[in-house]
Amino acid sequence: MKAIRANGLTKYYGNSRGIVELDLNVNEGDFFGFIGPNGAGKSTTIRTLLGLLRQDSGSAEILGMDIEKDKTRILKEVGYLPSEAVFYSGMRVRDVLLLSANLRQKDCRQAAGELCERLHLDTSKKVDELSFGNRKKLGIVCALQHNPRLCVMDEPTSGLDPLMQREFFRILRERHSQGATLFLSSHVLSEIQRNCSHAAIIREGRIIAAGSVEELSKTTARRIVVHGGVPPAGLTGIRDLREIEGGVSFLYSGDINPLLRELTRHPIQDLSINEPDLEEIFLHYYKEGSENHDISEA
Repeated sequence: MKAIRANGLTKYYGNSRGIVELDLNVNEGDFFGFIGPNGAGKSTTIRTLLGLLRQDSGSAEILGMDIEKDKTRILKEVGYLPSEAVFYSGMRVRDVLLLSANLRQKDCRQAAGELCERLHLDTSKKVDELSFGNRKKLGIVCALQHNPRLCVMDEPTSGLDPLMQREFFRILRERHSQGATLFLSSHVLSEIQRNCSHAAIIREGRIIAAGSVEELSKTTARRIVVHGGVPPAGLTGIRDLREIEGGVSFLYSGDINPLLRELTRHPIQDLSINEPDLEEIFLHYYKEGSENHDISEA
């Protein structure tokens, strides 16, 4: 069963692009990353999938339920953390948590208490007194306390300090091991690489690549760092050429033998050949254009 299935999902804001003919499939039980810079369409995708925005065309299902016909049922089964959580002024943290639990008709006091303790969230404080990071913590607890089948997190770590980020992902991995599906939207690529098994890359409202994080990270390109030499001339497959102290760095996707022959024509102090990191691969997808690369295993 698919936790998320979208076909041709399109949303415009007047004449401005939101998302365009977006296709997306997330298997139930997956830990899925949704990658793209600000403005790429991540939040629009999420809000449309959850029925918080009405699509202009296309269709989608969440946990087998139609996003138009079954919106109320969907929201009961989903834990959603928006990129910027907003709460009723004057309420205390414990009141917000109780309201969130009551909306789902569940007793979440034990789970809420455990989550607040782990995230160091003071339930006696008023929401107006909370820092941005503590508001984010409150949003996390609201999203997770009812033990949802699907957790949708939109830029969840912004505002959290490194220790809280570590604890947050520890909590998510525990939920994943218990069978929950996790959908994590982020522009922090290291978060996706460390935690997600599958991912999709969105650019200008369209999915341009999707598949396992391992497959997305595979590329014939290598990061070459040369100290003491000079940039190789006359070879194709070189891009992102940078001057560094005492040498050059570049991505190379051609045959390695002509490169080595060219480099050895000059005195070399040091040479390293490494796989590029996910951020470099992500930029590769963006620079290669908007054609959809579906490399999913499913």
